[in-house]
Amino acid sequence: MKFSSETRRIAIQKMRERTMDILIIGGGITGAGVALQAAASGLETALIEMQDFAEGTSSRSTKLVHGGIRYLKQFDVEVVSDTVSERGVVQQIAPHIPKATTMLVPVYEEPKSTFSMFRLKVAMDLYDLLAGVANTSVANKVLTREEVLQHEPDLQQTGLIGGGMYLDFSNNDARLVIENIKRANRDGAFIANHVKAEKFLFEDEKIIGVIARDVLTNEMFEIKARIVLNTTGPWSDEVRNFAYPKEKIHQLRPTKGVHLVVDRQKLHVSQPIYIDTGLGDGRMVFVLPRENKTYFGTTDTDYTGDLQHPTVTQADIAYLLDVINRRFPNSNVTIHDIESSWAGLRPLLDGNSASDYNGGNSGKLSSDSFDYLIETVQAYVNEQGSREAVEQAVKLVETSNSEKVLEPSAVSRGSQFVRDDNGLFTLTGGKITDYRKMAEGAMEKILVVLASEYGRAFKLINSKTYPVSGGEINPANVDNELEAYAQLGPLNGMSIDDARYLAHLYGSNVPKVFALSRQITKSEGLSLAETLSLHYAMEYEMTLSPTDFFLRRTNHMLFKRDTLDTLVSPVLQAMGKYFEWSEEEYLAKENELHEVLSENDLISFKLNN
Repeated sequence: MKFSSETRRIAIQKMRERTMDILIIGGGITGAGVALQAAASGLETALIEMQDFAEGTSSRSTKLVHGGIRYLKQFDVEVVSDTVSERGVVQQIAPHIPKATTMLVPVYEEPKSTFSMFRLKVAMDLYDLLAGVANTSVANKVLTREEVLQHEPDLQQTGLIGGGMYLDFSNNDARLVIENIKRANRDGAFIANHVKAEKFLFEDEKIIGVIARDVLTNEMFEIKARIVLNTTGPWSDEVRNFAYPKEKIHQLRPTKGVHLVVDRQKLHVSQPIYIDTGLGDGRMVFVLPRENKTYFGTTDTDYTGDLQHPTVTQADIAYLLDVINRRFPNSNVTIHDIESSWAGLRPLLDGNSASDYNGGNSGKLSSDSFDYLIETVQAYVNEQGSREAVEQAVKLVETSNSEKVLEPSAVSRGSQFVRDDNGLFTLTGGKITDYRKMAEGAMEKILVVLASEYGRAFKLINSKTYPVSGGEINPANVDNELEAYAQLGPLNGMSIDDARYLAHLYGSNVPKVFALSRQITKSEGLSLAETLSLHYAMEYEMTLSPTDFFLRRTNHMLFKRDTLDTLVSPVLQAMGKYFEWSEEEYLAKENELHEVLSENDLISFKLNN
């Protein structure tokens, strides 16, 4: 089913004509997850996003679908249990997106080091137990100092005493969003990017919809809905405050995270690494290989600036380069080696310190709980105890961690689902790995309201087994099925390497991409694979600008920056022809792309260094 600019036009028309069961404001991962479940459950569903899909937080993560071993720094086992179980669900419903990998954690004998060897081993054993991989071929391994250096010889050797490896998963965050969005569209949802909610519509002091603005045409129109759901992430307070001009709501504490990308030859790592900063600040950073590049981050600082435009600062760059050059002393990475960058906001709930991405002491574990937990986990790993005993030990853990106690409004750890007196629902907080669970919890409560207040009865789908678009692949046989799809590429005129890249990007949708070769001709300056990917993005993924394509439908801007310049003009020309842009529109899109590239490339900082 197509999902194009024409789809967008029709969706806006339908939103104007009908009263929706649910209107979702916000097209990041949270809104996308709700839209999928709502549409699949038969609700008249609408979703609007003021920017492009995933343009905010949901395309600016560390790009992992992981179990959160970082929370085991404080032995916050409930958080890890939640995220590990949901990671398994994401593998089932989007099997073409998460990729299994082995994370290396070096341990240094330093003041304020996060993990000792003993603490790391217990944390990894508990992690494996919660993930259901204890005593399997992918169970964690403890490494000696020499073994750590065999894996990563460029690591700092001073103070290194050993390490460990455990199972984790990489992610394509923006692709996960668009695949949820596309499935919702297929199931009948009306969806439009670049549509901004400006005001609420009221009837008897209750919200019954919004006055929206089409950002592309500046046209204002009304959307009426029985349920209005705010899933705008860092903007959640602002949206709620549309209806509270006097008494402002302040429930979020956004933090900013920054990542930097360099060529793999400059900073070579053979596997993902999670490592202490070495700065005595109790923080850790990821160093991750991807598509012949290496990226590292994240910072995590409180943010009070422009929510729509968080940026990388000189201080962010200096901090991360200090960490990298300390831990990889022969790399000598400078600002001029940075090829790409991104900054994003995490919509933390105020006071929820345990949601802090990397650092901070979010709660002390009592000695009795700590000792009992260690003894029970070790007994299980040594096959002298039961899983039930470990689960009981987990329940008995005592800590001051704010995520340990779920508020009644929470539908997942660190998230919040509330209904204001005016009827507005807001779902915020949480983690990208928890998005499906958050959506499920919200939908369960929304369906109760639709039935009790509007006489509209629906049965919620089982979202644990309902695949996203492109996810109709056997999770137990992903590599073989993607390879089978890739073999269709050469039959359609492209190299097997290009076909494999597209198969991993689009999953079970890739035959649609290949089929376009029989409808369109290769664009001048683009390969056949690039041409097909671009046209698929425009016709089936509501891609309206080159920035959408290079940054969120593909990761070209982030991880193939050194080959992008030659594609800019051909992509602009192909899109201009497809959309029939005027000269003025063409120049506007070109200028927008170059502005984004300049910021991505950190040009202003490089000129001053």
